[in-house]
Amino acid sequence: MQEPSAESLLEELRAVDAERARRAADPALEARVQALKTWQQRRFAHTYADLLAHPRYEAATRFFLHELYGPDDYRQRDAQFARVIPTLTRLFPDEVVDTVARLARLHALSERLDTCMAEHLPSAAITAQDYANAWLACGEPASRQQQIELTMAVGEALDRLTRKPLLRQTLKLMRGPAQMAGLGALQSFLESIPGP
Repeated sequence: MQEPSAESLLEELRAVDAERARRAADPALEARVQALKTWQQRRFAHTYADLLAHPRYEAATRFFLHELYGPDDYRQRDAQFARVIPTLTRLFPDEVVDTVARLARLHALSERLDTCMAEHLPSAAITAQDYANAWLACGEPASRQQQIELTMAVGEALDRLTRKPLLRQTLKLMRGPAQMAGLGALQSFLESIPGP
């Protein structure tokens, strides 16, 4: 992966915004996307129930389930994140910036694939067969492989980074200033990243 720049990270967030705007222009598509995200979140929880029950992986699995892989509205968090990207790319260690870049890429890719899937769903009442048909119609095996690879890379990087006590302590110290700067949603997201 080439060294991420503030502009490349912002470009990923603009791609997410473009998907949101596309859906907002078509209420039926938006409803199918939300239904798809809810369906996928339930499927994720069922498929990875063993990780949710494992003391070592429960927090990380819940993080992915609720902060990255669900139907919640992340616009406020993403807008706050966009505000701090220039500072983040200048001041944070490369490992943190690389992880954030992968996370932004995963977010943009997942949103695009969700829109594609929803365009191939017959309605917001999703069955397993509807899901399989939409997945096949959407295609893009290389994008799906990249999505899996990014998910694994982000998970492994977060596991490494959250084991650094200084980073966790710094996040706690930033709580007050983040609230005062209007970055509360972003701060909550960062603190939700599971630690050791």
